[in-house]
Amino acid sequence: MTQNHKPRPRPSDLARARSGLWLYGLHAVRAALSNPRRKVLRAVLSERVARELGPRLLAQVRYEIAPPDAFDRLLPKGSVHQGAALNCEPLERRSLDDVLVDSPARRLVLVLDQIADPHNTGAILRSAAAFSVAAVVVQDRHSAPESGALAKAASGALDLVPYVEVVNIARALDALGDRGFFRIALAGDGDAALRDCVSDRDIALVLGSEGSGIRRLVREHCDQIAHIPISSQMESLNVSNAAAIALYEVRR
Repeated sequence: MTQNHKPRPRPSDLARARSGLWLYGLHAVRAALSNPRRKVLRAVLSERVARELGPRLLAQVRYEIAPPDAFDRLLPKGSVHQGAALNCEPLERRSLDDVLVDSPARRLVLVLDQIADPHNTGAILRSAAAFSVAAVVVQDRHSAPESGALAKAASGALDLVPYVEVVNIARALDALGDRGFFRIALAGDGDAALRDCVSDRDIALVLGSEGSGIRRLVREHCDQIAHIPISSQMESLNVSNAAAIALYEVRR
């Protein structure tokens, strides 16, 4: 059993906490308002969105009705806000000990090795929510931080699936192995098809960046290197697509 060390805040966490983090998009805003762990500072909504969210979700938050051009002044250029924006504090960082409660059902964890694109990470979080993943684990450097773009791509899943930032991915895999997780690295040169590696054990699926893949040291802390069989016409899959296929394969 690993010791429960409280994660250290990064300077970027502190800066965002002081200025507030803007989330946008209807699904991201609804999920944040429904999350008791999320501290909301201010909501800016269109009349239509305020009616759609309803008085129950809005009862405990200070919100204002705003015209379309107000969102353009608050949010990054090109943000697809759908008339919903939320200024809030970043979620409190959590550890594996916080989120991996014992369960009679098989647990599934995703480990992302330096996947920095917020759109890919957000799409992976969305699939993780769809397949009841217990946690998504990332390194606290060279990974997508909590942001409006990440939350929008995740379509609410950022507030549904624990997003665990760790200092060292290899040590996190050791901790998962100590808990009985079978650790599978997903790579094109894997020596077994993923479907043949699935068992009744708790599983940690490891995915790497599209450029360099999973780092050597991280691979060495896995029990199996597996691949998703695809046509020879394509070299590889987008990492978020690979994550969705892999989750379906191990959950069915």
